Amino acid sequence: MARSQCLMLSAYFQDILSCPEAVSPEKSPFCGNGCGHTLLTPHSGTLSSKNYPGTYPNHTMCCWRLQAPPGSSLLLAFGDVDLEPSEHCAHSSLLLADPQTGTAYGPYCRNSVPSAPLLVTNSSTVTVLFNSTSHRSGRGLLMSYATSQHPDLISCLVRGTHYTQEYISVYCPAGCKDIHGDIWGNPSQGYRDTSVLCKAAVHAGVIADELGGQVTLSREKGITLYESAFANGLRSKRGSLSEKRLVFHKACDDVLEVVTFNASSWWHEVDVLGQDRAWVAERAALSTTGHSWAAKPGAKAAWLELDLGTRKNVTGIITKGSSEQHDYYVTSYHVSSSRDGKNWRPYRGSSGQEDKVFEGNADSHGEVSNAFIPPIVARYIRVTPQSWHQHIALKVALMGCQLARVRIPRPYEPSVPKEVLEATSHPPSHTPIPGIALDPEKAGSTLLVILLIGGFVLLCSCLLLLAFLCHRKRKSAVELNCGITKGYPKLESSQVCSLQSLPAPSLASFPMAPTPGALSWTHSPEYTEPDLVQANPSSQTGPSTFKPLLEEGYTLPLVLNHYDVPGKHNEYAEPLPPEPEYAMPFTEPEPAGMHRSPCIITGPAECSPGQYQTPALRPGELPAAVEGTGTPCSEESRGWPRHCPLAHVYHEAL
Repeated sequence: MARSQCLMLSAYFQDILSCPEAVSPEKSPFCGNGCGHTLLTPHSGTLSSKNYPGTYPNHTMCCWRLQAPPGSSLLLAFGDVDLEPSEHCAHSSLLLADPQTGTAYGPYCRNSVPSAPLLVTNSSTVTVLFNSTSHRSGRGLLMSYATSQHPDLISCLVRGTHYTQEYISVYCPAGCKDIHGDIWGNPSQGYRDTSVLCKAAVHAGVIADELGGQVTLSREKGITLYESAFANGLRSKRGSLSEKRLVFHKACDDVLEVVTFNASSWWHEVDVLGQDRAWVAERAALSTTGHSWAAKPGAKAAWLELDLGTRKNVTGIITKGSSEQHDYYVTSYHVSSSRDGKNWRPYRGSSGQEDKVFEGNADSHGEVSNAFIPPIVARYIRVTPQSWHQHIALKVALMGCQLARVRIPRPYEPSVPKEVLEATSHPPSHTPIPGIALDPEKAGSTLLVILLIGGFVLLCSCLLLLAFLCHRKRKSAVELNCGITKGYPKLESSQVCSLQSLPAPSLASFPMAPTPGALSWTHSPEYTEPDLVQANPSSQTGPSTFKPLLEEGYTLPLVLNHYDVPGKHNEYAEPLPPEPEYAMPFTEPEPAGMHRSPCIITGPAECSPGQYQTPALRPGELPAAVEGTGTPCSEESRGWPRHCPLAHVYHEAL
């Protein structure tokens, strides 16, 4: 078995060496009658067998020579290898080899496929050999390659559904535009996630098919309907709802404002009814309703010129026909650019050899997009129709962005101050800062931001200072106005409230006890006489709930604001007042049918304000003096005038 494989590999190498064009890539990078779609560039490319994805023909052979720039190696991406199976892949096979070093990969067929979709080689030159004999089935092969600087290389057949992450960044090889695969959607809406990724990138204008390139996109929520569009030589399909959609990230893709439209000629039409219609150049704006610009019938080398006002970075163009009422449109055109409006330069695309012919419209009402890769940097853009339908009629819009200004820092030059400044009418120039390039257009916005930040900081400082002053003022007012006991005057000599600074209270006069022989001075169980209050709380010997003195380490809690609530500071009971306080007199209506005659304590003949009237007795209750004898009080025994006013009256507790 090993001997047969060696003989077969030897035969393969003989076939490789027998292909003269494969050895000299300057003439042709491939040869043979079994070669299909092929696009080979120094950095990437795509190759396929004949009739792919249909059945490849019998008894065919194709040899491709892949060459990477010096100092780099090749990466090979297997898109599809479907060759009819046979023992040791003898009938149809794919072989990769480096004739200089003798390294070989394969042979591959349906029952011997590559172990990984990406093959990393250590060589800058690889020869690909496809060979077929008699067979019945098989799609053939599809491969792509790139240099080792692009490890995220993918095949042209990879779809958006092959990924699950939200953001995707891959490298698409050159030549995926003409590979079989469907796309749904358009650049503005996005693409259905079942679309082939690299082909959709070409349709969106992110990469050029003849170059390939890095693609960045995101997977977002799908939409109900994807509209069809024709762009960059590809027509997408109209698709239905999908779970996810592919949105390509493309910078510098805004609609540019056109200052002036100019044309080689315009058509002054007079219809059959004698009505005039002017197809002037101003009607070439894409947003214009109605008919478009049209060149004079029979005019040769007609062109339409767009003035952007200043130099812009132009990345694409959108064209449209006349309108739905008139079936006029341009099917192909050239593009030229100029910076001064006099010297014109034709756009040749990435090849740089021939003037690029852009595909135009296929009807009078649809829009067609074409990307400029690389972009055009110019002020004037001229569109020259090459082919058209009935009449040259066109509406145009340009895509792009403002030209990014890149300033190189000037070398530092010390300035010599002048003793006398001369007055001048010229505007002051900006002094360059060493190592920093100042853009005059951004200086105003930068100064505005600095002023806003400074004003905000100053406002915050003023608010903080105002809050601090209010806090100090309120604290001083509270400390000066604090009072310890209700009824004492405010302290004016000191801002600290102290018990020792209070004047010593004196005992008020208290009514004397009744004379002997009168009703006994025994308290009824219904009430209790208030005791005298100690004037000095420090004389208490037992535990006290009064406020301690300052010598005991106590300071009065000051209420600084209305947010202080009870329980926030230590609270103590206020000292009892020096005079007895009683409840204010009030009357209570007696219940119907109840006769309650107050029993008055016997006293002197004249009324004395120092005596008290005892509370009324309940039915069946006897005074304390006669409770033992059982003799009730009578009007005669009371001996107290009815006309005497009562100084203090006690009432029963409610």
